[in-house]
Amino acid sequence: MWKDILTLFRGGGLVQEAFEESLQMLETSHGMFTDAVAALHKEGALVDDIYKRDRTLNKFERQVRRKIVTHLSVSSTPDVNMGLVITAIVIDIERIGDYAKNISELAVGLEEPFDAMELDMEVRHLERLVDGNFADLLVALEESDEDRARRILKQHKEVSETVEKHLKALREGTALAGDSGRATTTALYLRYLKRMSAHLKNVATSVVNPYHRIGYREKKRKS
Repeated sequence: MWKDILTLFRGGGLVQEAFEESLQMLETSHGMFTDAVAALHKEGALVDDIYKRDRTLNKFERQVRRKIVTHLSVSSTPDVNMGLVITAIVIDIERIGDYAKNISELAVGLEEPFDAMELDMEVRHLERLVDGNFADLLVALEESDEDRARRILKQHKEVSETVEKHLKALREGTALAGDSGRATTTALYLRYLKRMSAHLKNVATSVVNPYHRIGYREKKRKS
């Protein structure tokens, strides 16, 4: 299905503009994530600029919606399914920007670089997984690469399970015991990473699923 939609996206006019702006949104949200994580680790990123880019994301989302509505209104052969898909995608991408902003807010509240102590290595691994999924998703959307899309789905499962394992340890006091401030920050950060991964996964499902299953696991075709 995505290959057919991709052909429409590359057909010029408002539809192509909307698709290209959606890809720009994804690239912008990736930069926001990278800089928010850098700010959390006190590596020199500018938090104020992250807020500015979040406003840019919001503007792009409105533009994409407007262009899709205009296309559906004036085209002699409008593709409603395509309009629904691209609208769903930009909603998820905009939410990724919100979570990047949340991470930057954690960074502002810390005087020292973030350190999850005994959980730090695994938290850093989760950061790398989420970061890699941005690049994979861009290629998956641009090239209708179902293998990359499925890899994102698989890695989201790893992110989700790892986050829930660590949240359970934090709740039970078996991780970061006696350090409530660090435990709270770590729990929030883990939750933000999971939610960002979930929104990336949702977008990736559009490459392998029809519209009504976007955000859900891929339904295997009967042989």
